[in-house]
Amino acid sequence: MPKIDIKSYDILVAMVLLTRLPLPPLHSQTFNRQSISTWSFSLVGAIITVPLCLLAYGLLSFGLIAPVTAVLFVAGQMLLTGAMHEDGLADTADGFWGGFTPERRLEIMKDSQIGTYGVLALIISVSLRGLCYTALFSAGGLWSGIAIAMLSRATMPALMRYLPHARSSGLSQSVGRPEGRYCSIAILLAIGFACAFLNISTVFALTFTAACTTLAIGAIARRKINGQTGDVLGACQQLSEIAMLIVLMLLI
Repeated sequence: MPKIDIKSYDILVAMVLLTRLPLPPLHSQTFNRQSISTWSFSLVGAIITVPLCLLAYGLLSFGLIAPVTAVLFVAGQMLLTGAMHEDGLADTADGFWGGFTPERRLEIMKDSQIGTYGVLALIISVSLRGLCYTALFSAGGLWSGIAIAMLSRATMPALMRYLPHARSSGLSQSVGRPEGRYCSIAILLAIGFACAFLNISTVFALTFTAACTTLAIGAIARRKINGQTGDVLGACQQLSEIAMLIVLMLLI
């Protein structure tokens, strides 16, 4: 069996990649482990979401209505991540449906300006997440938000592994392609933590939903731009989160 190289500061490297949290300075050599650090992407989801769930629990306990709490919860996610996943979703929507060739689509995705498709994607994403979290909080499923956050971020290493880079520069290209064992660890960690908040059948349904969403996004990305970028990874996280929330609403 191949040796699995895991170090504690991989989590800090992953937090640098996926959040805007204040972190201690890291030695430049630690960033040589960016592709290895992807095993902890799901843990970063928990680090982001646990304090937000605690805040939401406190607000609900003091009588704040679920819709307002849900909006603050989603806003907190954006604040802690620098809205980087939302930015990826918007850029992906603009590029995939605003251009007619892979080259033009990648050019649009790199443009800092947002277009109609990007605006609509953000409106739909924020609306659906706000509505789903409202229903989730009203049904007493507050802590399942941690499972959703972890599972949605476990999809990104898998997409990085099995799709080539669509361009020779950018965040995803600089991180590299993680080995399959590190992708597996990210997924198993997410599933393991999810079992602490949800029953086995629900965890299976959410994992299956995340996998199907990732496969669909991967197929579209391969067709549209011949691979993946950091924007596509962000879109995958957002769409996986939304898909799992909708399935969870059906199960609840």
